[in-house]
Amino acid sequence: MKPAPATAPHPAAILAIILVSYFMILLDNSVIFTALPSLQADLRLTTSELSWVQDAYTLVFGGLLLLGARAGDLLGRRRVFVFGLVVFSIASLLIGVAPAGWWAIAGRAVQGIGAAIVAPASLSLLTASFPEGRERTRAVALYGATAGIGASLGLVIGGALAHWISWRAGFFVNVPIGAAMIALAPRFIPETGRARGRFDVLGALSATLGVGALVFGIINTTDAGWTSPVTITAVSAGVVLLVVFVLIERRAAQPIMPLRLFASRRRTGAYLARFLYLGAMIGFFFFTTQFLQEVLGFDPLQAGIGFLPMTAVNFAVAMSIPRLVGRMPGSVPLLTGILLTLTGMFWLSRAGVDSAYLTGVALPMILIGAGQGLAFAPLTSFGITGAPASDAGAASGLVNTFHQVGTCLGLGIAVAAAATVPTTGSAVAHLAAQVSVALTTGSVLLFLALAVTATLILPADLAARRTRAPRIAVPVPEAERVR
Repeated sequence: MKPAPATAPHPAAILAIILVSYFMILLDNSVIFTALPSLQADLRLTTSELSWVQDAYTLVFGGLLLLGARAGDLLGRRRVFVFGLVVFSIASLLIGVAPAGWWAIAGRAVQGIGAAIVAPASLSLLTASFPEGRERTRAVALYGATAGIGASLGLVIGGALAHWISWRAGFFVNVPIGAAMIALAPRFIPETGRARGRFDVLGALSATLGVGALVFGIINTTDAGWTSPVTITAVSAGVVLLVVFVLIERRAAQPIMPLRLFASRRRTGAYLARFLYLGAMIGFFFFTTQFLQEVLGFDPLQAGIGFLPMTAVNFAVAMSIPRLVGRMPGSVPLLTGILLTLTGMFWLSRAGVDSAYLTGVALPMILIGAGQGLAFAPLTSFGITGAPASDAGAASGLVNTFHQVGTCLGLGIAVAAAATVPTTGSAVAHLAAQVSVALTTGSVLLFLALAVTATLILPADLAARRTRAPRIAVPVPEAERVR
């Protein structure tokens, strides 16, 4: 068994580079939402073309995550991390200068390739750079907090840039940030070395095509519905390919996704809970943005600022997570976070055309922000906990894969649920009713995430904590002084 890694020479610089890079790619998951109306007008896009500006990114990102994670294990994580940043930064520049819709959509797909490389490499670099214990707990907590803050802050930044400058500025801003990280990463982040072995080609192809087909089928429901032949064919093909993928991984000598990672109830629970939680949150972002602009009459800047209560509370709570995890089982803040998010989501789903921003939107957002701040770090930590160093890339790849596929599936479900609202009354009243149904659907997903956490993660976490307790308590006087 390999010893835990020693702390890297420049821990603060390493953590900053990883978090800034991860924040940048998460920002582009949401920065586009508040800028969509101005982008559509500028590039003269149809509704279907506009949806693909977001969906092209999600499709490629979700489909290539496991492949990106394995590439880091075999080729060296820092090397792959820097390459992913180069791809992402160049794609951002190309989107910023896009003269037509097809150009922007293609650029978003290339951005997805870069993101699929950077996301798993960043988490595996973090676990390789910080030894297990207090330092890694703090680093992973900050990484998880970045996931929640990046999504919500993207709406604020996207709205501000679209209002003051242009929708293009949301992509141009990535170029200098990416260039700085590309220059700093080789200087401060040590290379992790290359794992010996062969590349699981069949596993990589079946995983990439399976996830890609499943995500494409879900995306297609936005325009064609769940009964469309294209949707049914794509989803069916995706399921079959993923079954084939699991069969391949059972026999592969060096699998791209070691099935032993699912032997842990905490890791399996974290993947499923993340899938459901993100499925609910993407519907919240997508529909609440529309509610603020189309029902309450906010402009893009005001809509972005409208998310500030959630963002501020999210940040404040997330910063307290490292201290909380040191005092109690990580499953406790996770359960509390999901419950707070569920309460806020259900409250927000009751908003209508006559609702005031403060009581109908801002106060529920505060609960959602607090819930996000509590939930994301434990979800990330439990997704990689106990994984051996040789599986760090695969474990981080699974965390991000369930994140992205959950996001895509959740949006498809929310849109399909909203489409069931009959067209009666004014357009504003119809949209408000659709938002209510979509957020109620998100509340159901959050309830399922709560159930998964309570049945899989909580018992396993408490059992693991009891097992460690005797070692932590000896010698007693020293343990008491540490407390």
